[in-house]
Amino acid sequence: MNNWLLKCEPDHDYSYQDLENDGQTYWDGVTNNWALKFIREVKKGDKAFIYHTGKERCVTGVANIISDSYPDPNADNEKLVVFDLTPDYAIANPVPLKQIKEDGRFDEFHLVKFGRLSVMPVSKEYWDMILDMGK
Repeated sequence: MNNWLLKCEPDHDYSYQDLENDGQTYWDGVTNNWALKFIREVKKGDKAFIYHTGKERCVTGVANIISDSYPDPNADNEKLVVFDLTPDYAIANPVPLKQIKEDGRFDEFHLVKFGRLSVMPVSKEYWDMILDMGK
């Protein structure tokens, strides 16, 4: 099982609350080649943090990935891939990017090093640390 971080813009696009309200969705709209490479590695049974960009800039929830990646059914470009996910739970105390950046243990975390990347892997170590920070 792998862990991921998925970025979304709650004011203009999608939020963890939207995922809870919908009950299930597919993650689309990603066009960056590096992020698409990561999406191709997504497998059913993986977990993902939902990270709100924009004004919030924090980890807000955990989602269950319920499918392997597959070609985007709404795209003309066969390189674009998506996957299905459901909500698991909201983080009790959302973890702000500022707090993550201030903690030197996260210096190698993709969220810190590659801030514009919209889908990224999260090591077990970082996963557990962020969950602890959100309690």
